[in-house]
Formats: sequence, structure tokens, C-alpha cells
Amino acid sequence: MFRILSQLLDLIYKKHCYFCRSTEENSRFCSRCYNKVQFLPSGPLKTVRGVDVYSAVVYKDDIIKMIRGVKYHNQRELAYFQAKIMYEYWVKLDVSKKDFVIIPVPISKKRQKERHYNHMSLVAKEFAKMTGYEIDESLIVRVKDTKPQYKLTRQQRAENLKGAFCALPENVKCKKDKNLLIFDDILTTGSTVAELTKILLDAGARDITAFTTSCTQYNARGLL
Repeated sequence: MFRILSQLLDLIYKKHCYFCRSTEENSRFCSRCYNKVQFLPSGPLKTVRGVDVYSAVVYKDDIIKMIRGVKYHNQRELAYFQAKIMYEYWVKLDVSKKDFVIIPVPISKKRQKERHYNHMSLVAKEFAKMTGYEIDESLIVRVKDTKPQYKLTRQQRAENLKGAFCALPENVKCKKDKNLLIFDDILTTGSTVAELTKILLDAGARDITAFTTSCTQYNARGLL
């Protein structure tokens, strides 16, 4: 019923592109804007605690608007396009030939209640449809509501995340022979990946990879 109503509304009120406002394609991310997306070179961007970390694009321009739209402004339709960008980058990597269990970075109960969803869970579900990967949100829980990371220094970020997450060892042990994929939106210093990797390894995980939609400023030598 909701889908039928949504389709009827689309006929009456054409969707506009979230970025250029065009209604020509009746899409929230028109092809003209999407084709401006610039992908990063294939390969790990950095290694954190022995874990390879991949990012699809740089966090700038329309990528910032897309991520913030999904994360803060209830633009759930954009989760599909965020996943699509990640998928188009991911399938070009050798590592994509492995089978993974996706672990979206959890948010606190407070933020979940405020937003009514975890933005990375939405993106993970779309990405899983494209890849066929499993999603498991029972391995890690967030037990502390932390300060926004973007306001903090590298050292403060690490301190801010200490004790923020908790692995559920029994659940992790059930996946100990699986390839785990930490799934997030922005890579800056790698503090989140480092903290999640530590608690997953301590709980018995063996094979971990991390993949983020974007990273902060990048040059030919890598992450700045």
C-alpha cells in the first residue's frame, strides 16, 4: 500500500534531485550529478591495527551533502545511492571476491531514538542487496553516547571512543571463521576502525576488513 501511494505521489509531485534540484529524471540523485562522483584509486587507503581500510570517494561537495542528508535529515532514499557509490568502487577490488559479513557501525540508543534509524544500517541493507553479503548487527553494540568526532583532535577522538562499543563474544565466536566488514561513512583518523577492530579481535574474530563511503582530504600519497 505504501509503495502504491508513493508511486502515485511521484506522478503528481515529481522528485527533484537533492543536489541540483532538477526534476527532469524524477530522481533524488540525477545522472548528471551522479556522474560527477570521482572515485579514489583502487586499494587500501591505510592500515589500522593490521586491518586494511578502503574508502570509495573523498568527503567533499555533493558527497558531504549526501552523507549528511542520510545521516541527519531523514533523506533515506539517498541511502541507495550511497550504497551504489560504495558498490561501484568495491567490485573493482580483488578483496570483493571474498564473502563478507557486514557490520554497520552502531549508533547510541539515544541517537537511534532521535533519528528512528541507523543511517549505516540503511546503507548496508542496500549494499547487501547488491553484493549478496550477510548483515549482522548483533556482534557489536554501542554502550556510550560520544561527542561528535569532527570537533576533536586525533588524540581526543581515540579517547572519546574508548569504551563506546562492546562486542558480544558469543555472537562473534559464531562468526569467527567469517570475513567481517566494518562498514562506516567517513574515515578521518581511523579511530572508530581501530576501536572496533580491537574489541572484535579480543572477542575472537580473525579476519577483518573496513570499508567507508568516504575519507577526508586525500592526495597522491594517501590520507591527509
